[in-house]
Amino acid sequence: MRKSPPLLFVNIRQLLTLRSETAGPRRGAALSDLAIIQDGAVLCAGGKIVSVGTTKQALHDPWYKKHKKTVREIDCAGMVVLPGFVDSHTHPVFADPRLIDFEKRIGGASYAEIAEAGGGIRSSVEGVRKTSGKDLTQKVAAAFEEMSAQGTTTVEAKSGYGLSFDSEMKSLEVIRDAAKLWPGTVVATLLGAHVVPGEFKDNPDAYLKEVCEKMIPRAASKKLAQFVDVFCDKGAFTPDASQRIFAATAKHGLSVRAHMGQLSETRLQPFLKFHPASLDHMDHVNQDDLLHLAKSDTVATFVPGANYFLGHKYPDARKFIAVGAAVALATDYNPGSSPTPSMPFVLSLACTQMKMSPAEAVAASTFNGAWALCRANQKGSIEPGKDADLAAFHVGDYREIAYWFAANHCAFTVMNGTMRP
Repeated sequence: MRKSPPLLFVNIRQLLTLRSETAGPRRGAALSDLAIIQDGAVLCAGGKIVSVGTTKQALHDPWYKKHKKTVREIDCAGMVVLPGFVDSHTHPVFADPRLIDFEKRIGGASYAEIAEAGGGIRSSVEGVRKTSGKDLTQKVAAAFEEMSAQGTTTVEAKSGYGLSFDSEMKSLEVIRDAAKLWPGTVVATLLGAHVVPGEFKDNPDAYLKEVCEKMIPRAASKKLAQFVDVFCDKGAFTPDASQRIFAATAKHGLSVRAHMGQLSETRLQPFLKFHPASLDHMDHVNQDDLLHLAKSDTVATFVPGANYFLGHKYPDARKFIAVGAAVALATDYNPGSSPTPSMPFVLSLACTQMKMSPAEAVAASTFNGAWALCRANQKGSIEPGKDADLAAFHVGDYREIAYWFAANHCAFTVMNGTMRP
């Protein structure tokens, strides 16, 4: 990719820096502190943020004065600028939408009934297995572009629709290759443990062995993934099987995360000893587990797009925030339960359906999303030394980002110092 010139963004109506003086993810009242600068400015060079302050301060910055002739200046009058969204839960490697599932659900079929009839996750497997890596790479790269057009600059991307050793490795290679075509940041996750594929239906333990003894070691040795995920729920993997996957992951030096509590409650305490970066969905959680979660640095990542699309109840975000648990927001972009690339839509759902404030939703989708990916030292806030990841919106107040829905007001994104469009 062509090297970008230094960039100076000036006259920003509201600059949401999300600077924090405390270590760890945002919790409780701190989730609402966006550290806003009026008439703000951000100077970026070499893919990093050089300085942050008011426009007046930026124009007197010694670095700017020294390199003024090489700097591209962008007038952001009337705009809101915030850290690029960190979409910390997506499933982009699939071949086709699941339209039969969509119609069946409209007709009243439940998630479980669709899965039992051969739909659901397993219905995406054949497409991924048959589609070439080249074609899948183009589809995933196009999805990344859609996401960045709405303000996302960092994406966690899972495998999980191949469900065989060869197809899961192909999916991770697709994520790696698509990431090279996009200036944003991609964090890869192995989700071989999405569900048990049809050919192992009568011997799920053999598939579990395949995940633990073949997929995880290869993903680690080839550096194809940073995380290993597991769908721990009814119809997927049991808590005991999920803990075996976590143990195998730790053995091979990768980090863990999990789909947890989407369809039914699973006790969290046994999993917290593995220090998962994130537990996602969390629609069904009891109070005792919430208290233990609040004492950890594990982030609870809500994916309300799935609740919207499936017609499920939303997680009780206020309860999580009240006890001091760290919460994040993500799209769960996938063909079956959340076919949306839009983080602004997710913010709208968080505010209207989960009663998070607009400020809490912004922090959860930037700063805490970075924590959920173990990238908080690089992403999630606008501070000198961090990656130059910004999203600018044609709105007069940051609350409008969640207020307007089914509309895209993103003016541009900056990903590692590269401005799009």
